[in-house]
Amino acid sequence: MFAPRTIAWPLVALFTAGYLAPYLLPTTVGRLDSGLPLSATQAGALGSALLLSSAAAGFVLASRVDRVGPRTLARIGLALAVLGYGTAALTTAVPAVVVGALVGGFGSGTATTVAATGIAAQPDPHRTTTVGLLGVSALAGAVYLTVPHLGPGHGQPLAAIALTALLVWPLTGRLPLRTATTHAVLDGSRLPHFRAGLLLAVTMPCWSLVQNSLWGVSGRIGLDQARLAETTVGAVFAVALGAGLFGVTVAGALGPRLGRALPIGAGTAVIALCILLSASATDLTTFATGEIAWNLLYPVVLSYVIGLAASLDPRGRWAVLVGSASSLGTAAGPLTGSVLAARAGFPAMGAILAVGLLVIAVPMTTVALGFGRRQLPVVEIPVETISVDTPVPHAYDTTPAA
Repeated sequence: MFAPRTIAWPLVALFTAGYLAPYLLPTTVGRLDSGLPLSATQAGALGSALLLSSAAAGFVLASRVDRVGPRTLARIGLALAVLGYGTAALTTAVPAVVVGALVGGFGSGTATTVAATGIAAQPDPHRTTTVGLLGVSALAGAVYLTVPHLGPGHGQPLAAIALTALLVWPLTGRLPLRTATTHAVLDGSRLPHFRAGLLLAVTMPCWSLVQNSLWGVSGRIGLDQARLAETTVGAVFAVALGAGLFGVTVAGALGPRLGRALPIGAGTAVIALCILLSASATDLTTFATGEIAWNLLYPVVLSYVIGLAASLDPRGRWAVLVGSASSLGTAAGPLTGSVLAARAGFPAMGAILAVGLLVIAVPMTTVALGFGRRQLPVVEIPVETISVDTPVPHAYDTTPAA
């Protein structure tokens, strides 16, 4: 399907290692409150803290990849991931688990930042990103199918992330020591289309928060409300991640054919229905339908939102700001979902999230309608990984150093 010479495999591996933690969030949060003396809300808060630490790495390091060097920074990130997640997996002391999760989250974010910067410099970044998504989805699916057979406890998913980071380490030798980049992405000049960009930047954190509120408690919905076995829930997530791969492929194939308003507006509305369905699930059919449909649509809508943000400013400044804002919503999702579920129950949580998502869809669609006739940029890198610096094309040479 993909010619080996066109893919920067070290970047794909680094992307996989960095993104595995968010993909495993449901089973990680679910096992934290079952394997440790933590309430469901506390486990969700720890999941949010992990993601916030990962997002913080992106904020801090996105403009510094070329200064520190991709190889050095990638190795630092992987080392932090191994140390943090490995420690959290091997101990039952809650303070140590918390610190380990925060350190590991920062390591994941560091690896993701380096990977995203390098992928953006490839001759075909869409192709490399797609392979990265295929890799992390396949690996996460395998973990979901395997972990239930390894016994109880909180450590298995955390150990899987640490082991992945350790296995990726040798490939960092093919990353360059330095890269050439073009700076001033966020210079002092006036941002174009300020109102539209600000509206999108304000609504995007809410959009991401809703998505990750559901994802953060999906495992508990399957186990506690639908009364499914952990092996069954893991199988559903594996299939759902496969549907997400299909969604990524469809989004790339459709491109600008549907414009922006229809995919963003209608797609978000359908996602709201998926959230309602999943949150009210009391059996396998309903739970699987909601989760699989949601995972199918989410990347499709997300790709058009990224393209919309990029279209507001050809220099990429709105894309950076919208992506950074989205990271905050992503980090707050697990805690929000846990708090709503604890206080109102899963069905009410789903209704609140769905209504909020429909409200958010209105200004997002309005912005999309206002720029519907502009050319849709090809932007396929997930929002959470957009770099503040735009690398010069072909700046990354992943051949081994002499």
